[in-house]
Amino acid sequence: MIRSSGPTSILALALLLGSSAAHAAIPVYGYKVVHVYPHDTGAYTEGLFYKDGYLYESTGETGESTVRKVELRSGEVVQRYNVPPQYFGEGIVDWKDHLVQLTWQSQIGFVYDLTSFKLQHTFTYPGEGWALTRDNQHLYMSDGSSVLRILDPESLTATGSIMVTADGVPVTRLNELEWVKGEIYANVWMTSRIARIDPATGHVVGWIDLSGLLDVNKLPDPSNDVLNGIAYDARHDRLFVTGKRWPKLFEIKLVKQHTP
Repeated sequence: MIRSSGPTSILALALLLGSSAAHAAIPVYGYKVVHVYPHDTGAYTEGLFYKDGYLYESTGETGESTVRKVELRSGEVVQRYNVPPQYFGEGIVDWKDHLVQLTWQSQIGFVYDLTSFKLQHTFTYPGEGWALTRDNQHLYMSDGSSVLRILDPESLTATGSIMVTADGVPVTRLNELEWVKGEIYANVWMTSRIARIDPATGHVVGWIDLSGLLDVNKLPDPSNDVLNGIAYDARHDRLFVTGKRWPKLFEIKLVKQHTP
């Protein structure tokens, strides 16, 4: 309890609370398009990352799921692995000389040789698999909930979790993930927003609003062909985004809009 001794104290308290509220507000970022690249409209994008000049992409849909190595500027698929048809491919990430892929509801993941895409072994996990990213020590996995799982990159078992909240409210439908400058970027499925997450606290420290980037209503299946796919080129500080069956992949720069 805070005791007030008069009008001066009440004014000071009001200023303090106002300052705290302003400090707690989550900033919103817009975007500036830097470059536009072609993207295969047959790619139902579930996972995406950038490495050594190429995009690596996992696509979904049962019977159509793939892992791909894609030339950035042309959008040409230079290497491809067809996932067995009974599996719905989901997120991917690289770890050392391996590529790790999730599946949606089969509770099984695949580990490939990063160079050849040859399957090395499988692993299992409870629940659904949505997306993966990593820092230098851990993998981070989304499953459609507000909780990100922390995985040991060698054993691929869960070692912890992160509850993601915005203004104290859990943020659900966390989808495709990317590690960007110490934060986890997460597409929020079925929205035009990306959450910027502090992995130490789980707090959303920024929203990226990509409204207007591409008119999904002009796509064949706008209810499903939504924003999903984030890749970051750390060496050149380039951020790429795309969506499921989108004809374009965008390199963007963030522009701070306002603090609500």
